[in-house]
Amino acid sequence: MIEVRRARAGDVRAIRALVEPLTATRVLVAKDAVAYYESLQQFRVVEDDGRVVGCGALHVMWEDLAEVRTLAVHPSASGQGVGSQLLEALLDDARDLGIKRVFCLTFEVDFFSRHGFEPIDGRAVEPEVYAELLRSYDEGVAEFLDLERVKPNTLGNTRMLRTL
Repeated sequence: MIEVRRARAGDVRAIRALVEPLTATRVLVAKDAVAYYESLQQFRVVEDDGRVVGCGALHVMWEDLAEVRTLAVHPSASGQGVGSQLLEALLDDARDLGIKRVFCLTFEVDFFSRHGFEPIDGRAVEPEVYAELLRSYDEGVAEFLDLERVKPNTLGNTRMLRTL
């Protein structure tokens, strides 16, 4: 039985196990365990017969903007719609929060395109918001802003946006 649910503290080890192979190949950015615990409330997981086979997070960046992060599916569950179910749950979370636009930075352009995301170029926010976001210490925000200092982390990735 597949279930998409909010992540719990006990899921962090499974989330890290899902993400680790993707960080080893630089598809996802590596994070310390403490970062997963600190952002746990942002995560949803997909559980199949008691085993976590997918994870993803929604990180709010501004009043109308959030980012889908750390979307990962175990290879054994790939191609079964797990990623789509997870992404739709995160988009529902965004709607519940009153978010109007959702960003992602991805190598999986076709997957996100099928879900209504479109590539973006340049600034996707007004100058005043851009100036405020520059104050963030979050690397994901820096990636959204397309800052030069994060270019080595984003090589080959596509910045994409969906309006809800």
